[in-house]
Amino acid sequence: MSGTELACGLLILVGLFGIVVPVLPGTLLVALGILVWATEQGSWEAWTTFGIAAGLLLGGQLLKYAVPGRRLKAAVPTSTLVVGGVGAIVGFFVIPFVGVLVGFPIGVYAAERVRLGGAGAWGSTKAALKAMGWSILIEMVAALAATLVWVAGLGLT
Repeated sequence: MSGTELACGLLILVGLFGIVVPVLPGTLLVALGILVWATEQGSWEAWTTFGIAAGLLLGGQLLKYAVPGRRLKAAVPTSTLVVGGVGAIVGFFVIPFVGVLVGFPIGVYAAERVRLGGAGAWGSTKAALKAMGWSILIEMVAALAATLVWVAGLGLT
């Protein structure tokens, strides 16, 4: 394994970690790692590998917003999602690395508690957490599939 392949593999690994802990742009780092490798290799096999991986990553990004987003909009109003987003941003700065994962549900719960009272707030928060989980899962599956394509491409070049 060359130094470039090792560096690209490390970049992909950091990208996979970034999907779960939303501090780094995970999918972008995975794509960048495969792009650098394809550029270095320069063969049609490498570029085909990158094209397939990029298609998987793009499809994952589209699904990530389409599938959970539709369910979330049906269960939680946009104003609540805005408060959840603000909570995620505040959480990012208050609790490094995992603050987004903590701040978003707290923001959603607080907004729904004001809007619906105690009984309905937890149901909306669960729906938001479920959508967030599906989003992370879809993005991770797409990134892992792209990583497997890259690993297969290593064997071709």
